[in-house]
Amino acid sequence: MKLREIADRLEINEVLTRYGRAVDRKDWDLYRQVFTADAAIDYTSAGGIAGDTEAQATWLAEALAQFPATQHMIANIGIEFTGDDTATVEAMFHNPMVMPDKSAWVTGGWYHHEMIRTDDGWRSRSLVEESAYFSGMPTDLDRPE
Repeated sequence: MKLREIADRLEINEVLTRYGRAVDRKDWDLYRQVFTADAAIDYTSAGGIAGDTEAQATWLAEALAQFPATQHMIANIGIEFTGDDTATVEAMFHNPMVMPDKSAWVTGGWYHHEMIRTDDGWRSRSLVEESAYFSGMPTDLDRPE
């Protein structure tokens, strides 16, 4: 592995860490730093919406407000460079979410990113969440439309 590829892999890993931190801390300015301005983000496999970064930040702020705490653990990160400045990323996630009654709802699956190197570093221009499982999912969740 060449030094540039090692640096790129580290930076892409940091983008994924930033994503988890942003969502768990409900920091929507930090969330926006994960994506390009024209990013397409699709959470429909988990009952969410598909849309651009602004639509997702608004939707997530409403949807996650009902959870006192969430924790995104992102692992098994596979990065394939598709050009000098582009890469595809598949990463597993495990996401426990604390309900108001202190019970936990757990979901997991894969994140599929298309990454691009920008003047501000690596960013995701596309994210598709592929849900694999849900455990403890309540039937009476508020689901913002």
